[in-house]
Amino acid sequence: MGGHTICRTDIMPLDEYAKERAERRRRITSLKKNRRITVGPDITFYFENRDTIFHQIHEMLWIEKGGEAQIEDELRAYVPLIPDGRTLVATMMIEIEEEERRRRVLAGLGGIEETIAIAIGNETIAAVSESEVDRTTPEGKTSSVHFLKFPFSPVQIEAFRTPGNRVVIGIQHDRYDHMAALPEAMRSALSEDFA
Repeated sequence: MGGHTICRTDIMPLDEYAKERAERRRRITSLKKNRRITVGPDITFYFENRDTIFHQIHEMLWIEKGGEAQIEDELRAYVPLIPDGRTLVATMMIEIEEEERRRRVLAGLGGIEETIAIAIGNETIAAVSESEVDRTTPEGKTSSVHFLKFPFSPVQIEAFRTPGNRVVIGIQHDRYDHMAALPEAMRSALSEDFA
């Protein structure tokens, strides 16, 4: 599947999706292995592409069975998360199972979405958070889910795509300062998002 968008005509009828669902889920699970990275103890980045978003839309339709109105809602929500050939797009999740600790950590991570960047050598690509929803409350509490875009220049794309180049994703929040280097298999897989 290629391209940078999903249209209404791309959406499969649910009975057709049902027949392929198990196989599609297996394929997406395999695809996602090289599109996920944990940074520090509690945060995971899931890098999206057209295939992951196509799957997400169909899963939402399958689970909620909301009909035609839901299709338009899902397209509006998820199509902007498809990389456009010049960006990487990630869903960042703060994943803490224990409720009290989760509440405490989220309360102190306001503005975290503004402290995230990808570095390749001397090049730094700052994350841009989705603009429609403010994920930090006035009290400084952040959401457990953030949608981030990393806009690359042509030079940065070339550096990212060069095999062996060290690519690091980092968070420099006062209360959460961690980084992780992308494994080569992940750098290679995400390189395909640039077209």
